[in-house]
Amino acid sequence: MALPAPGRPRHHAEEVGRLPGRRPPRGGPAVSTSTATRASDRSRGENRLALRLVAPAVALMLLVTAFPMLRALYLSLFSYSLTAPDEREFVGLDNYVTALTDSLFWRDTANTVFIMVVTVAVELVIGFAFAMVMHRLIFARGLVRTSILIPYGIITVVSGFAWQFAFSNTNGFVNQWLPFVADDFNWFASYESSMVAIMVSEIWKTTPFMALLLLAGLAQVPEDMLEAAKVDGATWWQRLWKVILPNMRAAIMVAVLFRALDAYRIFDNIFVMTAGANGTESISFLTYRQVIEQFQLGIGSALSVLLFLSVLVVAFLIVKIFRVNLADARQEA
Repeated sequence: MALPAPGRPRHHAEEVGRLPGRRPPRGGPAVSTSTATRASDRSRGENRLALRLVAPAVALMLLVTAFPMLRALYLSLFSYSLTAPDEREFVGLDNYVTALTDSLFWRDTANTVFIMVVTVAVELVIGFAFAMVMHRLIFARGLVRTSILIPYGIITVVSGFAWQFAFSNTNGFVNQWLPFVADDFNWFASYESSMVAIMVSEIWKTTPFMALLLLAGLAQVPEDMLEAAKVDGATWWQRLWKVILPNMRAAIMVAVLFRALDAYRIFDNIFVMTAGANGTESISFLTYRQVIEQFQLGIGSALSVLLFLSVLVVAFLIVKIFRVNLADARQEA
């Protein structure tokens, strides 16, 4: 072994670290690097496993949806009516220009966005309250959770007919239950009241789905953090805003994302309850009228493509607003 240079004493630990076959002292930089490497390898392995698990489902979805999407994109470039199939003519982007310059399209877009924002916001508040109750229940948890999910299990068309009957001004019970509403008040006679009826039916139907997703997020909140906050004297509101909601951020984003995309494509309740009367159309209903009622496949396909693109924009904005790091949510950052 070479002697140390004069005037430069060498520490014993440094000497040991240089000996062949000897590990550096515990807690040194090599240990941190090894731990980070193992975490990175584990993350890559889980990502590969996740890709293998979802690959069959993704392939099946692409097989089922790719052809209709490409076919709609192709037809949107033509002036094509089923009443005159031999007169199909290539018009390029004219159908998109027609849709985007029509005030009816923007009115229906505003209706769709309004329904989405209001229903998702109300469902988030009510669903969180339901999730908190289900999370804290000691007895009959299964019964309560099953009972809350009953509305979500009902077919949307059936739910729409039920609420149309409930808001009826002749034999509905809503006017009788609300003391500030006249018994003969017609909910479907104006735009405002019609939208209220549509949104109430939507909220009643899908709030259980929101509550179920938020309940899964509540299960991820560490109980020791809640107990520590309680010991420190934090009030219930402080624990809610400082502990519960920050730890549920990923679950809230998923719940809002799923419900917003579903609400943006609303069709059934509008079709059953108002049939688009009083200016209550959505983008999906406008597309239905163009294709099914007026047999205009060209402009109808363009509207369906615009609906798909707007759904992607909504999803992008929601993800950007929440800014959730999924690695942090899995505690693997």
